[in-house]
Amino acid sequence: MTKINLPQGTLDLLVLRILSTGDMHGWGIAQKLSMLSKEALQLQEGTLYPALYRMEARGWIVAEWAQTKNNRRAKYYRITKIGKKRLEEEKHGWDILTGVVAAVMKEA
Repeated sequence: MTKINLPQGTLDLLVLRILSTGDMHGWGIAQKLSMLSKEALQLQEGTLYPALYRMEARGWIVAEWAQTKNNRRAKYYRITKIGKKRLEEEKHGWDILTGVVAAVMKEA
């Protein structure tokens, strides 16, 4: 499978979208992204966790330590009100961008 290079800022959009469905730990976020992308997105810890820390610093998500179903301790992430607003803004911009790119690619 071809490696996909995400445009800058896209990972934040995808993570916020996943967290909009419920709290999740980092490994769960990576697994859900992989599953939803039909394994086209295989995020490494060195990619995902810096993005999570950045989003936490911006107030888009909050983290809390809790027990997993396997009785392990993990940091769970939750989208905040600010994060939900950011998700809507980013989604709107993404919808416009993908429409413009699709129109140009179709007509060129």
